[in-house]
Amino acid sequence: MKALLAVTSVLLLAGTALAQTPKTLTLYSGRAKTFVDPVVQQFEKQTGIKVNVRYGTDAQLVAALREEGARSPADVYWGNSVGALGELASEGRFTKLGTALTRSVSDDYLPADRTWLPTTVRFRTLAYSTERIKAEQLPASILDLPKMTALKGKIGWTVAYPSFQDFLAGMISVHGEAATKTWIEGMKALQPRDFKTSNVGMLEAMRAGEIDVALTNHYYIQRVNRLSYPIDTYFFKAGDIGNLGNATGAGILKSSRNTAAAARFLSALVAKDAQTFFLSVNFEYPVVGNILQPTTMLPYTDVVKRSPRVEPTVLPRNIEKAQKLLRDAGLL
Repeated sequence: MKALLAVTSVLLLAGTALAQTPKTLTLYSGRAKTFVDPVVQQFEKQTGIKVNVRYGTDAQLVAALREEGARSPADVYWGNSVGALGELASEGRFTKLGTALTRSVSDDYLPADRTWLPTTVRFRTLAYSTERIKAEQLPASILDLPKMTALKGKIGWTVAYPSFQDFLAGMISVHGEAATKTWIEGMKALQPRDFKTSNVGMLEAMRAGEIDVALTNHYYIQRVNRLSYPIDTYFFKAGDIGNLGNATGAGILKSSRNTAAAARFLSALVAKDAQTFFLSVNFEYPVVGNILQPTTMLPYTDVVKRSPRVEPTVLPRNIEKAQKLLRDAGLL
């Protein structure tokens, strides 16, 4: 009898230990480790859930998820661009999110189908050298930038950068493919310098006097402002495609075996401490309210009014068209 009780006790203890063993979560991240690792560590500490992270570019991870299909070990995809998130959503790879996750998030960049959650917002803008350019010299619309012949050879852009391609997809959505092609050809005539995907390198070149203006995301300018670079942010007129807002975001994959843990992780991404971290480390706009912003940044309510209203699910449909236009122009 004692032996039986002893065995039973061991089995009960083993079962209890198994039940208390933290679950693991597999995250595929198109975002860099700098932004992800501190949030993951905090989440693990708070929940006891171990997070295994696979890093890569959005393109690499989207390709991996397609190849893996239903066999994918991924529970959560955290993307760096609307384009990648929209591609996965259009292929039915995300589960629809409930209001418990989405209700605290701004509707401005939340997709209508609620298949993924925006985590931060970046805005396209024009960086300019305050030593060589005055804001009043710049055009009201990015569509008129090709007319600035005085800037020939002095413009920088990053044609392979996902946010730039998302911007072109937005231009196609708002102005059409023909107008976007004309804009690309006009810009090419100005002999812009292509920095591939290096926005930081582009602004370093501006500091060195090699270029005077550059198409970039707002937060790169905020970063160099900390170093007292003579560079400022120029927003085009309200509603101009040159001010396009572009979200990062995360979704729960249908391949997930740990959906409850995945939902907890998404919730952590839009919690106040994580949102404050994203703002402090990279100057990305929070997607929840009541987060104190630096005075060097336009308030979210102001900058979002300057951005055109383009439904996030529309952009991915035009990414391939944008890439083709770049290839046809010999730029990609």
